[in-house]
Amino acid sequence: MALVYRPMMQLSGILFSLLGWILSCLTTYLPQWKNLNLELNELEIWTMGLWQACVVQEEGGMQCKDFDSFLALPPELRISRVLMFFSNGSGLLGLLLSGFGLDCLKIGERQQEQKRRLLLFGGMLFWISGITVIVPVSWVAHSTVQEFWDENIPDIVPRWDFGEALFVGWLAGFCLILGGSLLSCTSCLTDIHPSSIHYVVAEQQDQCQHLETETRP
Repeated sequence: MALVYRPMMQLSGILFSLLGWILSCLTTYLPQWKNLNLELNELEIWTMGLWQACVVQEEGGMQCKDFDSFLALPPELRISRVLMFFSNGSGLLGLLLSGFGLDCLKIGERQQEQKRRLLLFGGMLFWISGITVIVPVSWVAHSTVQEFWDENIPDIVPRWDFGEALFVGWLAGFCLILGGSLLSCTSCLTDIHPSSIHYVVAEQQDQCQHLETETRP
């Protein structure tokens, strides 16, 4: 019965993984990793991402400025850049390998073992991609919480808060891990070859004939 649902599981896994990879790429370039609301000027909202800082004004729209130096960034932002690039690369490679391992693809129909390995390896890459999205997003969130509740910072100093990109990143990691799990599970399901079916049917027929001969007077 599980083999009947294998193509559906493969399609669901590849769609979840594709959605997670797109959200991961979106998270990398979104400038809303951190938000800052100024009480003195409520018409302005400052945001910070991995590449630039922006100010959103109610009348003037959004104005952004790229960071001048990579080394001048906080450590969580520097390492987050590297991890997000690694996540996007491993997710893209997982999509390519898993695509060639799908049952609906006619290429390599006679090489089922190789296709199964591609699915398994692609699922592992999606797992790695999902983890390398969740780690930097959670690290930035943790540092934001620590800074927000830091008693050494005066109360009059504005505090950074969670940005929308963090929630997009968590969703991306969940989709990648879920898609990789589905693909890895389908790679563990074995095929039922027609020769084995014929063998089982022939064996059952022999047993029935043997019982008939024994019951005859």
